Amino acid sequence: MNDALSIADAVREGKVSAVEVVQAALKGIAARDNELNCFTAVTAESALEDAARIDREIAQGNYPGLLAGVPFAVKNLFDVAGLTTLAGSKINAENPPAIKDATAVAKLKQAGAVLVGALNMDEYAYGFVTENSHYGATHNPHDLSRVTGGSSGGSAAAVAAGLVPLTLGSDTNGSIRVPAAFCGVFGLKPTYGRLSRAGVALFSSSFDHIGPFASSVRDIAIAFDVLQGEDGRDPVCTKRPPVETRNFTQNIDNLRIAIADDYFQSKANPEALAAVEQVARALDVRDYITIPEAHRARAAAFVITASEGANLHLEKLRERPQDFDPATRDRFLAGALIPSSWYIQAQRFRKWYRDRLCEIFQNVDVIIAPTTPCPAPLIGQQTMILDGEEILVRPHLGLFTQPLSFIGLPVLSVPIQQQNGLPLGVQLIAAPYNETLILQVASVLEAKGIVSAKILSSGASQF
Repeated sequence: MNDALSIADAVREGKVSAVEVVQAALKGIAARDNELNCFTAVTAESALEDAARIDREIAQGNYPGLLAGVPFAVKNLFDVAGLTTLAGSKINAENPPAIKDATAVAKLKQAGAVLVGALNMDEYAYGFVTENSHYGATHNPHDLSRVTGGSSGGSAAAVAAGLVPLTLGSDTNGSIRVPAAFCGVFGLKPTYGRLSRAGVALFSSSFDHIGPFASSVRDIAIAFDVLQGEDGRDPVCTKRPPVETRNFTQNIDNLRIAIADDYFQSKANPEALAAVEQVARALDVRDYITIPEAHRARAAAFVITASEGANLHLEKLRERPQDFDPATRDRFLAGALIPSSWYIQAQRFRKWYRDRLCEIFQNVDVIIAPTTPCPAPLIGQQTMILDGEEILVRPHLGLFTQPLSFIGLPVLSVPIQQQNGLPLGVQLIAAPYNETLILQVASVLEAKGIVSAKILSSGASQF
């Protein structure tokens, strides 16, 4: 039993207690996390208390929630009452503990899920590898010598390793989708502003999203449903009414689906392109679509995120640069030197690019593209070969995610398991607020066995 809803059903039906599920998860974390390094904090005491409360609710005949007894964990940039919100940094470790849960954490708890800890990440969410100089690298459960992707690496790896069935991460330029692909799980970046970021340490406010990782489409859908809703604590959180996505149909006969060509096929390894082709064949998709100026969108995304991130941390960069992760510090310092005219031009281009994508979505419902250009690189690997050219690893893992984050589109990375290799991901992309469409397509692919998370049994997954 790897998925969250199966665990919740079993807890509500009395087949297993919430305490037993949480104890199993904590045991799995204790047994495996030394080699994986997913967790920066484990909240064992409060988790067992919350699980016992859920069992009492059930014993009294009360409804314990849709996710009753489901263990979950969150990237350590979400506020958790009683824990210091690290955001992957040494500097933040000096801050006092949070006094209130982030909205997303509170919503999952209200649905009966049980928080068991906080997860490792790239410092200040600025990275694609989760090799953190303060808290160590998180190891890919499918090959411990390889990265998990980032910046939500701990979140993806914890699900892939079977430590917990559900986690939360954040995505600026691909920080949910890249680790989801490398670790072989589902990762959703919803429409910008769809889910509240209140109580989350942001990196680039005009880009940042939060979203779930899980081992099945239905778990992604239910987590998304639980997390929806207007929140006055986040000024960009939409007032659009929540939409229940978990009861989507698998009828996609009338959906117009196309494969992204040109930029999205020019610098990918053969395995990444084969994964896209595998999805296209399963859906009988033969049409292609060109997203114009995607390379320029990626460049503009670099300018905006570097500028906004550097501005956010400028005071600390001046006062104590030695306390930053060197990889993060150097990029923030570069971002601080970007001329304001570049930032303004990038924002102007952003509007133009958004308009072009809106035109494309007049004729297409869902676009298919690779999530990453290659499988997970080795931990510590500095360069790689793409399209015959030796390039740096870190900035190029988001090659295919950055042009889509740029305008806040909803994207689901679905896992493609290689027979004799590492996991890869394929992005399903839709127009804003059309999460239901990509979940429908993913559900069809899941039913056909084309996409599936490969979970290494551990912890709560034994139920």
